[in-house]
Order: sequence, then structure tokens, then C-alpha cells
Amino acid sequence: MRYSALRVFAEALRGQRGWRPAWRDPDPQPEYDTLIIGGGGHGLATAHYLASRYGGKRIAVLEKGWIGGGNVGRNTTIVRSNYLLDGNEPFYEYSLKLWEGLEQDLNYNAMVSQRGILNLYHSDAQRDAYIRRGNAMKLHGADAELLDAGAVRAMYPRLNFDNARFPVQGGLLQRRAGTVRHDAVAWGYARAADSRGVDILQNTEVTGLQIEQGRIKGVETTRGPIRAARVGVAVAGSTSRVMSMAGMRLPIESHVLQAFVSEGLKPLIDGVVTFGAGHFYVSQSDKGGLVFGGDIDGYNSYAQRGNLPVVEDVVEGGMAIMPAIGRARLLRMWGGIMDMSMDGSPIIDRTPVEGLYLNAGWCYGGFKATPASGMAFAHLLATGEPHETATAYRLDRFRRGLPIDEKGAGAQPNLH
Repeated sequence: MRYSALRVFAEALRGQRGWRPAWRDPDPQPEYDTLIIGGGGHGLATAHYLASRYGGKRIAVLEKGWIGGGNVGRNTTIVRSNYLLDGNEPFYEYSLKLWEGLEQDLNYNAMVSQRGILNLYHSDAQRDAYIRRGNAMKLHGADAELLDAGAVRAMYPRLNFDNARFPVQGGLLQRRAGTVRHDAVAWGYARAADSRGVDILQNTEVTGLQIEQGRIKGVETTRGPIRAARVGVAVAGSTSRVMSMAGMRLPIESHVLQAFVSEGLKPLIDGVVTFGAGHFYVSQSDKGGLVFGGDIDGYNSYAQRGNLPVVEDVVEGGMAIMPAIGRARLLRMWGGIMDMSMDGSPIIDRTPVEGLYLNAGWCYGGFKATPASGMAFAHLLATGEPHETATAYRLDRFRRGLPIDEKGAGAQPNLH
């Protein structure tokens, strides 16, 4: 079933009786060609591209809960490609281009809104660093503009320019960046994958990996064993637990990242703004709520909730950048489990177990990477070779001394 304005009109005339579920709820088959563990954005995108771009057949996605219940539905919806390093910028620019054509590809309204992202700077040194980043972005085909304080004031007059501890001096703007409705991304990819024959198996938790003589043979699940010659793991914060079933210890840690939304307000911020003197980012949703977040919690956890010290830090950052939001009431808060890598960049690679592939270590960047991650992982599963935009995301880069340290902060997850 294709969605269209004509279809909506026709269904209205016949009492909405022609709509069908967006995807099937099949029983597991005894064997598939490819299993993808993890029914979040990355897993569903992988299944869609593997079936649509690489001709994959007999594919199943295994999700321990329900579609949209993990990180893909627990983020601040920002998409961008304003990175610096050669290992990251081409990948995220490719992802942004896929976002731009996503709704036509999926035949689904994902509410892609290219409203722009503005990274504020507060010192001469930070301005120079943003000039360097903007030039790197342009070299890879991305758009970047450096704004002075006057231009920023014209865009966002309610920011704290004059009386702040860190006065706003300007910002780096990427106009093609913006936000995408996270739930719609999960539903759109699930529907598109299902339409190409992918079995989406909800409430199917993987409890073990079947490995014989160094090769994957299948998985054990709460709904019985399933055989497969290829298994891809894309489970975000649960990566360490799943990969421990293969006897692997990975260079990642799981941390909680909290997000917040205020009560609905009149239009206040028409893009995405980030604080340059602290970790705070904010946008306004279509319902009027201010959606914002900051740093990860400083301890390892698998809980989808955070603690008050980070709440305090995030609120302090918000008040520093824009005191007016202190009058808004907080509506709700939630947490997602981040798989934080040691250098702040992801891993898309084969593992030492033949037929077992890994997609992990997304840190803060998981949602914005969804389309490119799915495409790159599908390419890896189909060909056994890394996608041209993901050649730097190898699992052994830490052993080889080739980390992709975007912030130049060092080899600790809490620094990224």
C-alpha cells in the first residue's frame, strides 16, 4: 500500500476501512539468510537497504521489545553533518544527503525539517576552531557559514549576548541540518523493510549466539533457535551484553544520556542552537515544547533514566545561553543508553567470528547517522567489505593506533 494524498482522500470517503497495519507480525522461521539483532533505527535501516539496494532475501530483524522503544525513540531528533575529521565528515554528510531523500525513498512522512543548526562560539580561539571545522566541511561538500554576533542576534534575539559569563561572539551555521521525527523514522523504515519481505520479530530477545569452529550458525531467542549464516548486531547500549555471548570484550562503555522537553510554547527557536561554553543543545518541536539535552551521566548504566546532577548541569547551560527559558516548566525527561566508544566515533566492521558483524559505538551521534549507518552496514553484510564512507570505522583501530578523536579529548568515553 502506497501512501498519498489521493489515498487519504479515498479512505476518508469510505470510512477509513481500507488501511492495513504498517508492517506484519510474523512468527519466526527456522532459518534466514541474514539476522539483524536490534530493531532500532540502525537495525531497521540496515534491513531496508539490504533488501532494497543489495537484493537481500530471507532477512529478519530481532527486537527484544517493541519497534521504537529504544534509543530511536529516545533522542533529541537532531540531524547534521558539521564534523571536522576525514574519518567522520564524509560519513555524516552522506547521511544528511540520505535524510534529504528519505521520505521519497520510504514513502513515509518522517517530518524532515532542515531548519539549520547554529554552534555558538564565545572566544577568539573557539572562532578559529570553527573556521577550521567549516573549511573541513566545505572540502567534503557540506555547507557551512561563519556568523558574527550581529548575524546571530538577528536570528536569535533572545540569546544572552551582553550580560552572560560567556557572551555570544558568533556561531557556525549549517543550514541543511535540522530535525527529524524520531518515531516516524522507526515506523517508516519498519514499513519499508516489511514491504520487501523482511520479517520484523518484536518481543524476540536474543539469549545466545550459536558459534561452531569460529563461525556463526544462528542465535538462541526467547521464541526458539533461529539459524543464519550472517548475523549483524546493532543494539546500541546493549552491545557489550550481546557481544559477550561471543566471548568478546569491546572498547565501549554504556552510559545514560538524558533528554528533556518543556511545556508547549509559542515559537521561540526556529532552528537548533548549541552552547559553545558548555554541553547544551536545544530546538523547538512541532508541538511547541523546547527539546534539549547535554552531557551523559558519569557512571556506567543500562537504565533508561538519569540522575539529578546532570539535570542541574543541563539546566545551568540552558539558563546561561538563554535566561528566558527559566520561565518554562519542564514537562518530562527520559534517558537513552549510549554505547560510548573510546574515541567518540563508531564501529562498523566484521568481528573475529566468521559471519558475525558489528555496528556499535555511536555515542551521541546515533540518530543523525541512521540512514548512512544502515546503508554502510547493509553494504558490509552484502559484500564483506566496508562502505566507502565508513572505511575508518574499523574495530581494530584502537590496537593499530588510529583512533578518530573528533574532539581531540583523549581515550575516555566520558570526554566525548
